Amino acid sequence: MDKQDTTPDAPAHTPGTSKGEEKVSDEGKEPGRHDTSAEGADRPTGTSTARDSTSINAEDAGPIDPAMPNMPPA
Repeated sequence: MDKQDTTPDAPAHTPGTSKGEEKVSDEGKEPGRHDTSAEGADRPTGTSTARDSTSINAEDAGPIDPAMPNMPPA
């Protein structure tokens, strides 16, 4: 039988590891995400660019014509 990696009484949380929702308040928004306004149910709305989906040649993944909508790659 293999040796256990941890013990049953070990803590579930690793000290120094923050929650995902704390990252925005600590480091700011991710590149490529922008707030627009609060509409409808008073929730924040926003847009994203190709930089939100990819960091490899993101400027090449944008719309060809400035009048076209920005539809980032999936």
